[in-house]
Amino acid sequence: MDLLGEGKKVLLGNEAIARGALEADIDIATTYPGTPSSEIADSLAAVARYLKNAGKEVPFYFQYSVNEKVALEFAAAASHAGLRALTCMKHVGLNVASDALMTYAYIGSKGGHVIVTADDPSCHSSQNEQDNRCYAKFSSLPMLEPSSPQEAKDMTMEAIELSEKLELPVILRTTTRISHVRGVVKLGKLEMKEKKGKFEKSGLTVTVPEVARKLHPVLLKKMEKAREMSNKSKFNFVEDFGGKYGIITSGAAYNYVREAVDDLNLKCKIFKIGMSYPLPDKKIIEFLNECEKIIVVEELEPFMEEQIRTIIEQNDIDIEIYGKGFGELKRYYEYNMDIVYAALAKFFGIKWDKKESKEKITDRPPVLCPGCPHRATYYAVKQVAPPDTIYPTDIGCYTLGLLPPYKTADFLLCMGSSIGTGCGFSYATDQKVVAFIGDSTFYHAGLPALVNAVHHNHNFVVAILDNSTTAMTGHQPHPGNAIDGMGNEAIAMDMEKVVKGLGVKHVEVIDPRNLNEAKEAFKRALEYEGLSVIISKAPCILLERKIKKERKLYQVNQNNCKKCKICITKFACPAFYFDDDAIKINAALCTGCGVCPQVCPFNAIEVVK
Repeated sequence: MDLLGEGKKVLLGNEAIARGALEADIDIATTYPGTPSSEIADSLAAVARYLKNAGKEVPFYFQYSVNEKVALEFAAAASHAGLRALTCMKHVGLNVASDALMTYAYIGSKGGHVIVTADDPSCHSSQNEQDNRCYAKFSSLPMLEPSSPQEAKDMTMEAIELSEKLELPVILRTTTRISHVRGVVKLGKLEMKEKKGKFEKSGLTVTVPEVARKLHPVLLKKMEKAREMSNKSKFNFVEDFGGKYGIITSGAAYNYVREAVDDLNLKCKIFKIGMSYPLPDKKIIEFLNECEKIIVVEELEPFMEEQIRTIIEQNDIDIEIYGKGFGELKRYYEYNMDIVYAALAKFFGIKWDKKESKEKITDRPPVLCPGCPHRATYYAVKQVAPPDTIYPTDIGCYTLGLLPPYKTADFLLCMGSSIGTGCGFSYATDQKVVAFIGDSTFYHAGLPALVNAVHHNHNFVVAILDNSTTAMTGHQPHPGNAIDGMGNEAIAMDMEKVVKGLGVKHVEVIDPRNLNEAKEAFKRALEYEGLSVIISKAPCILLERKIKKERKLYQVNQNNCKKCKICITKFACPAFYFDDDAIKINAALCTGCGVCPQVCPFNAIEVVK
């Protein structure tokens, strides 16, 4: 168990955050899994299970919460009982938690509480690339931004300390590159011990208007204290390479800047910002006065740049400042070496030629795994649904229904939105509507929308794709599972009973791998007047393969095959491939799900004997 070792270890940025939390002796860790943050919580869950299986005391409590809002609420309560807490999520998860976050800032924290938001510039695994530094300013909460795994560990510990000094939760903001980069991390001591908290009543934790009005100015005073701390923070420092040109940068962008300065032999000063809200205004003024002109290199929004421009104006500093719009420094997508090298070469007035690669990289779009039950569900629906059926979809592996030949994804906003938008489409049009949502997403945010659909008697089909796990982010458990994240027994929700309990009259549970059963069920649901729910229940194939080692292998009988290509063009299992004119099955990819023989109209697919 690397996370419990000593000395130095090569860790992911996310693993380093988890280690920092352990070294800070946290008592509570909560999350809803979401890339690029997932490994933080998964690492803590693995530590808890490891200690439990070894018969040792687990000195902290870990929870995969039903969603990010609940995760934050749970940890906020624990903090107010004096316990140390960590809550982690991906950037859009903070949107879900923001309702609690904004008021939590008013009442503050007691035990140290670090809130990790993992942003995703370039949308590697997300529906947007929002810059969550804006949440720090919006909520008036301090924020730290690491540039390496070592800083990720150190800043997690610092965030806990800052939180307790300020009595405020502290935001730790990473990005995909920092979350998933590996680096050498120097490990400190582990002195974990189980503690129990006690809630002390104060009369200032129920935010009725009278109380909230008193708390807002208190929050602003705390942030002035945070600004003083930012000016003294060891994470805000200047590197002097000579010269009068200045670069202000943070996060992943710092690494590109640092390499560019070395490679291009630039004479400059770098102000590396690690505590990026509130900014260290006094240190920045000193830095500006030492430079002839500066450039701000930061990904996404001009968050620091706008504040620095304000500092320049308020202090009547005569200096040129460059940032967004200069060179290729844009407000969208993550930066890379080429972008930063080119911008700095232009800023310093030197020549730099980008080395163009002559190799053409073939696009490789993501696909549903061979044997994925979602493929069978989509195939069945497409056989019976009218061509103009609208398919609102949701966040999960099944979003890949967007791709041909399925094309069963037409509209997506956020977690749980498929049912909410399904309500809207069913009212606004006369078209049939089939809304797809996964089991974990259903528990996360689908329940309120289903209540809305039942209450208003909307007429459409909800297809809950129940594969028994939170598959896309790494097979974390959810309320439908009988084991929690620490390996303890848990009460598993019965989805059929939940749906019927909410008032849905037409509910069917199917195994999508039985195509005839699936097609008939969807046909009945589409013909039903009112709301109907199909629970398409079959385990994630990767999860099933872990449990069930044996599998049937299939092959194409070339004598029976008529080259109709339905297995490739309509079912689209990636285990099928062309070998010259023949259609074959890759035995290494075939999972033996048994659906493709039902697809072939000529009985050309058979079990390998």
